[in-house]
Amino acid sequence: MTEQQLPSWADPSVSPADLDAQGVSRRGLLRRAGLFGAAFALGSATPALAAPGRPRLGGDDPRLAYLVGDHHVHSVYSHDAKYTFSQQARAAAKYGLDWMVFNEHSNFGHAYYGAELEHAEIVRARAENPRQLIFQGLEWYIPAAEHGTVFAAPGPHETDLLTQFELAYDGKLLGYTEGSVGAADTARNEAHAVKAIKWLAEQRRSGYVDDVLVIANHPLRLGIDSPHEMRAWRDAGRGGGRGAGPGGGREGAPEIVIGMEGAPGAQGAAIPGWRGATSIRGEYENKPSAQSWPGYPAEAYVTYGGFDWATATVGGLWDSMLAEGSLLSITTNSDNHRTVFDTWKNGDWPAGQNFDNTGRLPDPVNTDTPQPGSDFWPGQFSRTHVGVTRYGYRPVMAGLRAGRVWVDHGHLLDGLDVRVKRDCDAGRGVTLGGRLRVRKGERITLYVTVTSASRVNPHGFLPELAHVDVIRGAVRGPVGDRDAWRAPDTRVVRTTDVSGRKGTYTLRVPLTVGDESFYVRLRGSDGKRHGTGYLGASVDPHGPIPHEPGNGDPWEDTWFYSNPVFVDIAGS
Repeated sequence: MTEQQLPSWADPSVSPADLDAQGVSRRGLLRRAGLFGAAFALGSATPALAAPGRPRLGGDDPRLAYLVGDHHVHSVYSHDAKYTFSQQARAAAKYGLDWMVFNEHSNFGHAYYGAELEHAEIVRARAENPRQLIFQGLEWYIPAAEHGTVFAAPGPHETDLLTQFELAYDGKLLGYTEGSVGAADTARNEAHAVKAIKWLAEQRRSGYVDDVLVIANHPLRLGIDSPHEMRAWRDAGRGGGRGAGPGGGREGAPEIVIGMEGAPGAQGAAIPGWRGATSIRGEYENKPSAQSWPGYPAEAYVTYGGFDWATATVGGLWDSMLAEGSLLSITTNSDNHRTVFDTWKNGDWPAGQNFDNTGRLPDPVNTDTPQPGSDFWPGQFSRTHVGVTRYGYRPVMAGLRAGRVWVDHGHLLDGLDVRVKRDCDAGRGVTLGGRLRVRKGERITLYVTVTSASRVNPHGFLPELAHVDVIRGAVRGPVGDRDAWRAPDTRVVRTTDVSGRKGTYTLRVPLTVGDESFYVRLRGSDGKRHGTGYLGASVDPHGPIPHEPGNGDPWEDTWFYSNPVFVDIAGS
């Protein structure tokens, strides 16, 4: 593979005059982080992990640059998509993505033909544009559940890993998913999913691949990802292992299944007058089925401010997992198959060809007439920001595993940096996904540094952040009921009105340290649409709410979310 080059916005040899507005803004963030130029290329030193035994107090995470990416993109190598690999890669570059994952749907045609064909395109693209990080992945049909993104670090076995995994563990190919004959054997199917994750962990530990990650996709779309399954995936293969990198061996850090989509793709599904009067953002237009977990309420099957109910509900499923003291990251993505208002249609099959015997759809054809679609281009609306100390494939994967992640819609923010520090320490403190160890009664402060949007977004207006919410929850350890989805001690503890604030500013929030360990996470929005959260005003007085069916303009209801920071009380 060609030696990785810095993106233009991080490369001192590229003149600021040659950057677009987004590049200029990101270069400014990099300078403020103290990582511009050689410091970013070489990577800054990461703090040493505490020696075994008694952990030291405090914490000092490295300075970070945030890379923008999308782990859920489809091309002609998926049976139900439309665009060529090059069309998707060009769109990602246009909208400022640093990294992206092509996670094509599993099929026998993909396993036997498509995966190798796409790999050849990816290898060429890496050589032709070494500034862009392109991963090859697979959208796994999880036995007994929904889908998941599986992707590996570039290397000699990245494609072999995916096809071996696809043929041995994919629920659709095995007949273990909803609608298949074998779907009713729930215990077998759930066990096979765990076996699959452990197999991936072994390939990583053995060095067959440098790294591999899994992210659960659109978890509540069908309601078939039960809480106990999600906990089982998180826990399978845990243990750091070979080449864990920053965060890989940290307490509570999953090794393979590191998170879930906090917000699904298909965010353009409910643009007024586009798809129909019953359409919902994310295409969350389903009802419970025979395979759905019966403990989910009816309200779980729609999105809230475009986010999955599991993430959007303060005190809900995501919080119940964080309250165990174990990290679970969230992401957002395009899931791009068919872009809203786009004029391309699928090409026609030559005689005798189909997806099963080629692994690739025909190239699309431009019709000059808008075609059906629910999606945005990669980076056009949904963005996952990953904190790294240098530019490259493994740093992105290490940042994801460490939980150094925040997400936004509509390009709501240019930048976000979060630190929790002991007031008696002069260091940088602990950032997203990290753990700060303190004594009961110590004074600590949450620092939230926001860089407001400095340019119009792809929809043509300048986004404005209206408020920042601090959400806090107690950490109580592993739950007795693996199907628990409530965290009764998690709530919004502070809301700061930031309307009209521009540029870069820092919010300082004192945090009380009592008897219990806890975590804090952040959320904010443009303030255009909110109401009482699902679990009531005492938990969340102004959270995201569902839109009316068919009337969900995504650009008029945008939010950001961050991963948590954990605060561990010594002796608790």
